[in-house]
Amino acid sequence: MKRDDRIVRIGGASGFWGDSSVGAPQLVASGQIDYLVFDYLAELTMSILAGARLKKPEAGFATDFVSVAMRAVLKDVVAKGIRVVSNAGGVNPHGCAAALAALAAEQGVDLKIAVVDGDDVMPLVPQLRDASEPVRELQSGAALPKQLLTANAYLGALPIRAALDAGAQVVITGRCVDSAVTLGVLMHAFDWRADEYDKLAGGSLAGHILECGCQATGGLFTDWDTVPDWPHIGYPIAECRSDGGFAVTKPAGTGGLVTPAVVSEQMLYEIGDPARYILPDVVCDFTNVTMHQGAPDRVVVRGARGLPPTGHYKVSATYMDGFRIAAQLTIVGIDAVAKARRTGEAIVERTSELLAGNGLAPYSATHIEVLGAESCYGAHARAQGTREAVLRLSATHARKEALDLLAREVAPAGTSWSPGTTGAGGGRASASPSIRQYAFLLPKDRVTAQYTIDGRTTPVGQPPGQASAPQPSAAGAGDTDPAATADTVEVPLIRLAWARSGDKGDISNIGVIARTPELLPVLRAQLTPEAVHAWLAHLVQGPVTRYDVPGIDAVNFVCEQALGGGGMASLRNDPLGKGMAQILLSMPVRVAPALLATLTRRHTP
Repeated sequence: MKRDDRIVRIGGASGFWGDSSVGAPQLVASGQIDYLVFDYLAELTMSILAGARLKKPEAGFATDFVSVAMRAVLKDVVAKGIRVVSNAGGVNPHGCAAALAALAAEQGVDLKIAVVDGDDVMPLVPQLRDASEPVRELQSGAALPKQLLTANAYLGALPIRAALDAGAQVVITGRCVDSAVTLGVLMHAFDWRADEYDKLAGGSLAGHILECGCQATGGLFTDWDTVPDWPHIGYPIAECRSDGGFAVTKPAGTGGLVTPAVVSEQMLYEIGDPARYILPDVVCDFTNVTMHQGAPDRVVVRGARGLPPTGHYKVSATYMDGFRIAAQLTIVGIDAVAKARRTGEAIVERTSELLAGNGLAPYSATHIEVLGAESCYGAHARAQGTREAVLRLSATHARKEALDLLAREVAPAGTSWSPGTTGAGGGRASASPSIRQYAFLLPKDRVTAQYTIDGRTTPVGQPPGQASAPQPSAAGAGDTDPAATADTVEVPLIRLAWARSGDKGDISNIGVIARTPELLPVLRAQLTPEAVHAWLAHLVQGPVTRYDVPGIDAVNFVCEQALGGGGMASLRNDPLGKGMAQILLSMPVRVAPALLATLTRRHTP
């Protein structure tokens, strides 16, 4: 068989709905891409889009994709032969396609658009309620809520590939796994079979690196001060080969930074067990992936391995669970932190009495944070002497009028209690629906993925896969700590490691990468699951599991019940755990001075 030496170049123009408008024009103008992919959908985004469609039937998709991104690049995309794949369809992919078709007509552009759908499983919910084996939530084991707002299966890459095979210039999908927009392109471009699992794992990893936009080019990097030219940061490009390997880069002349450390952080972002990262098309093993600097701002990635997929789709459902509110006040002056906390406690006590007096039930939950006082660090906080702090008070209740009552009682603090009270955060806070997520598994044979092009709809079959997922990989034995037999110094973890954290529901994962291979035994010996759980005990209520990722000299911690419910269910200021890695990086560790001396990077706590 003749070897395929082509390079397929894919640009990642969006990491979420609300990402910068500069991504698509920058990538298209670069001349360095063959395909342009967009990721818009988080779990919460689906419920927002569902609500929008209830109010307006033609809504329900990520409007920015059409009105901002494609309006700016459509003519150039067509002229240059760049093909586009986006999950901007949300809960109304056909509406998104109609809006794009209208834009193409307005600009005088001939465009072949395909729509991938079949992810909406709401019609199956009555059957699921009557099933002999009840549905259970993946993390909590809870029963199916009485009323769902949305329920969407995470589709894979096969229908995207089929739509591209049918000649689509633009493919618009509903809910699919974020990496599928890239894997579908590569299955089409290289004619990969559905059972070439190592290639599918490599293509999925390329998609995982691209799916969060600038997080692959220096965004959120631990060593943020080494990343040049933030205003002009480049969006990522994956230059992919037919064997599943690829290189990560960015448009020439743009800001940002592409190094193995940057790309390693993104590889570990929002994954659980790196040996069994479960996707619809393949179960990925990233444990022996390697990365090296091929050239400035160019990282070569190899070594992803794949196993057959499972027989289930993950379904992300949402439901309404009462209402929520978050209000803020700024407190200035000596003892600002103590004054802010007392103010929050007074508001809760006063309004709790008012609720009872009005015949309303107590709050279902309240949460007081003092921003600027390192509340998220718990017992490790060191900013108690600050003279400016922000009180953040959040609460949930089954009835909106209870939270409206609380909102009215925040502003009176400005004349009633603490001196230096100001800054009510832009006016009176308002209550909004509390949307919670509910994830469960659904057999693939219950879902029919399909694509529509030129008015014709074609179903796309999914291979059955394994009956169940492979067992979790066993954690490696702890290393002998070099610090135990030598003179050592105490330093914050950030001196020895890079780290990034992400979320999946109420789970936070924290990927920790040794700055040099020699430091990995130090990290493995001291960053035990027990030690990490103890450091984060004020945030993490469930178990902590550690997984090894030796290919990039890393470990990945999965912390359960770590985000106060996660997403919209959480009352925390950081419901997605974006700061969890930063908190862990302040943890003290001991290291031999000789090992410390090998580092060129210096950090202070």
